[in-house]
Amino acid sequence: MRTSPHLPPPAPTCAFCEIAAGRAGAVIVREWPDAIAIRPRSGGVHPGHLLVLPRVHVDDVGADPAVTATVMHRAAELVAELPDANVITSKGRAATQSVWHLHVHVVPREAGDDLPLPWTPQHAARATSTAVEAVD
Repeated sequence: MRTSPHLPPPAPTCAFCEIAAGRAGAVIVREWPDAIAIRPRSGGVHPGHLLVLPRVHVDDVGADPAVTATVMHRAAELVAELPDANVITSKGRAATQSVWHLHVHVVPREAGDDLPLPWTPQHAARATSTAVEAVD
């Protein structure tokens, strides 16, 4: 098990480890000896959204650079099949990490999809719109 000093220890039962080991259900889209790609249980933020995770437990993107590189390689294989996509991961609570098992989001994109990522004009527009609605 590879852990980061900046994160709490993994839970005794890691949901992603259980999925990778075949002990918990998930919609598996692609499998490799070292990683799997699954659909998020929530359905994701956009059609085709996938999570790529290593079969070994690694807390986050910085805990084991070699495993991270492998997972990014697998994500890149998926992204190569798409005309446009975001590849996103997080490290730590302040960066919105909520599952303490390395995973990379592959999010297919298309012009005009209005998916608001925090650094995009769509996010700012949605935040402004929501603030105005809250005042009304």
